Amino acid sequence: MRIDFTYSRVLHVDMDSGASRVINYGNRVDHIGGSGLAAALYNEFGVDDAPADDPRQPLIFAIGPLTGFFPLMSKVVCGFRSPYTGEWSESHAGGRLALALRFSGYDALMITGKAKSLSCLVVGARRVEVHDVHYMSGQDVFTAGKYMRRFGKDGHGHRSSLRIGPAGENGLGYACINVDSFRHFGRMGSGAVMGQKKIKGIVVLGDGSFTLPESKEYPKLFRTIYREVTGTSMMQKYHDLGTAENLLVLNELKALPWRNLQQTTDPEIDGISGERFAEQLLLRQTACAGCPVGCIHIGLLRQQFASDHEYLYKQVSYDYEPIFAQGSMLGLTNASDVLVLLDETEKMGLDCMSSGVALAWAAEALEKGVVSEKETIDPIRFGDVHSFVAAMQHLVRGSNEFYRLLGQGAGKAAAQFGGSDFTCVLGQEMAGYATGEVFFVSQAMGFRHSHLDSGGYAYDQTAKDKDADKAISFLVDDEHKRILINCMVACMFSRKAYTPERLQEALASLGMTDVADNLDEAGRVVQSERWRLKIATGFDVDAVEIPKRFTEVVTWKGPIDTTYMEALKARYSASIKQMAAYSSGRGQ
Repeated sequence: MRIDFTYSRVLHVDMDSGASRVINYGNRVDHIGGSGLAAALYNEFGVDDAPADDPRQPLIFAIGPLTGFFPLMSKVVCGFRSPYTGEWSESHAGGRLALALRFSGYDALMITGKAKSLSCLVVGARRVEVHDVHYMSGQDVFTAGKYMRRFGKDGHGHRSSLRIGPAGENGLGYACINVDSFRHFGRMGSGAVMGQKKIKGIVVLGDGSFTLPESKEYPKLFRTIYREVTGTSMMQKYHDLGTAENLLVLNELKALPWRNLQQTTDPEIDGISGERFAEQLLLRQTACAGCPVGCIHIGLLRQQFASDHEYLYKQVSYDYEPIFAQGSMLGLTNASDVLVLLDETEKMGLDCMSSGVALAWAAEALEKGVVSEKETIDPIRFGDVHSFVAAMQHLVRGSNEFYRLLGQGAGKAAAQFGGSDFTCVLGQEMAGYATGEVFFVSQAMGFRHSHLDSGGYAYDQTAKDKDADKAISFLVDDEHKRILINCMVACMFSRKAYTPERLQEALASLGMTDVADNLDEAGRVVQSERWRLKIATGFDVDAVEIPKRFTEVVTWKGPIDTTYMEALKARYSASIKQMAAYSSGRGQ
């Protein structure tokens, strides 16, 4: 099949009826792909004045124009109304899904409606099937994955498998979608969206084909990029220790959250450092389809509990964020204990960061007497992995009102029971960078409330002054560059290889010179549209609050400057409103 790059080919599946149709959507010059395509589709098919759980709201999986053509174009954007905030949001994941969508012939899969019973959706180049899987109700992620192997056996090796666990079925606000066992649409509750639509799993077969461009420029540029990412030190960090390398660095900088951010450094860091994981627990490394780097680190978890089989071992993926959230944040200082908890998190289908940070708040709330064991049922103690495993079970089951609220976010539980001052919530439960004012503001007010919206954590580490205008200009410009990456959709680790100029070269080599020529402007329009949609679906940028705990942090630079942080908030609020109005000002 020859790909027509003029428009995006979107498969729309209506779960109400099971019917499907292919839409040749829009003009790629305007939406590019990925983040831009997802926003454009929501703008047309979403319902701003309906709640996030309205079945009409679309769940969108989108790839970009370079997917399948260049190395590290291995991610997918999942766009949805977040059950955590109610607002338009995104989550990004790797695995085999990007190439499976490309080989199935689609730039996006858009799902609306709600199935009559728990279902599995199977999508291929010439197939769309909805299977009743009521027997998979309540099954954990890995058991569900085993059942789903029966679907699309002819696509074995190419197919991608998405599934949710009990957390998604039960509607937890930070339930995730597991992708091919080791990758995730983790943040903002996409798993709950699948659960609301009664979709237990999605199998994308990748059973088609497409032709490569005949231009001389394409293979030459491909080889250049491939050599850069495999033959230089550009991606070495991600392949070797992976992002877990950051543990020692941030702990030394007094920027690693410990015990619900009561500390930013701890001498027991060696027990959960990236080096410790590599020496004692690293089993193997793997990669997303279309990536030659291999940054996915798989740890070996041996038999831990008396109920486990003597020879049982499990494979658990890890990197920096999971180790922070379910290690240092919970006061765990043994690498194997971290894997035990991560394995439980994986099975239940929870975002590891939000669940870890929420449980850290619960442990401090119990420690301070804000709640009692009447609420937590079992004691939750920093450093005790067994207590957190038990608490996670209560969390997913919603064993009482305390856990039902905690399952919607630490902020919601604190609003009811107290302890808001020490909730580590910045739009959603924090990422693991206690680097200072710019990062705290960038996550609290950023589009996805993610550490990957912009490089705020890096700015904190390099800036020599406290110029709010300069800091916010950096965040806005850096977000724009990252949006271009997210429209392609490339791995964010590859942003040094894929500068805006290199992306233009790549597009032109595939014959998309009009998209290449308009790339900068289209990126700014996408940036504007994303913000406009977020505000239209409920985001009040002026109402953002940063909990007191973040004002108490002490890093290598000293205490937090609250005056500077307030100046950053005011300046960023004004910039967000300007960005949201940009496309309207152009008559879009």
